[in-house]
Amino acid sequence: MEAGLRPVTESKAAMTQTPRGFDSYDQADTPAAPEHATTGLPREDTPAATSAPARTPAEAPTPEPAPATTAAPAPTHEARQVTRAGMVWTVVAVALVVLILLIVFILQNQDYVQVKYFGLAGAVPLGVALFIAAVGGGVLVAIAGAARIIQLRLTAHRQRTRLAGKGTRDR
Repeated sequence: MEAGLRPVTESKAAMTQTPRGFDSYDQADTPAAPEHATTGLPREDTPAATSAPARTPAEAPTPEPAPATTAAPAPTHEARQVTRAGMVWTVVAVALVVLILLIVFILQNQDYVQVKYFGLAGAVPLGVALFIAAVGGGVLVAIAGAARIIQLRLTAHRQRTRLAGKGTRDR
C-alpha cells in the first residue's frame, strides 16, 4: 500500500477515495450523515450531521460536478406497430438480396455440365441446372403445403357445418 492512501475497504467507494492530507477535513474518521432525499445535503436532525465539526468557507471542499450518467431519463417511445406495408417492404428487400445472390451464383457457375433426365440429355451451365433443380424442389414443397392447407380448411368447414346443424335440430 502506498504511503498516504486510506486503507481499502470492502465498499466500491474505496477505489475513488481521496489520498490523506489532500483535504483538510478527513471524512474517514467520522461517520457519514444520511442525506436529505431531495437536496442531497446532510440532514440536520441526525446525530451524524450534528457531530461533524463546522467548516469555514475557506475549508469547505469544492463540490464535485454531478456524473453525466444522472441525466434525465430517456424519453419513452411508443411501441412501433407492424403494418402490412412495412412487412411488404421487408419481404421485398429480402427477396432482392436473395435475387442478387442468386444472380451472382449463376454468373459464377457458367461451366457446362451434362444433364440427363427421363431419356433427355443436354448440356447446360451448372448455375442454371442448380437453379432449375431448386425451383423444382420449391414447386414440390408448395404443392404439398397447398394440399395440407386444403385438407385443414375442409376439416374446419365440416366441423362448422356439424356445429351449425346441431343448433338447428334442437329448435
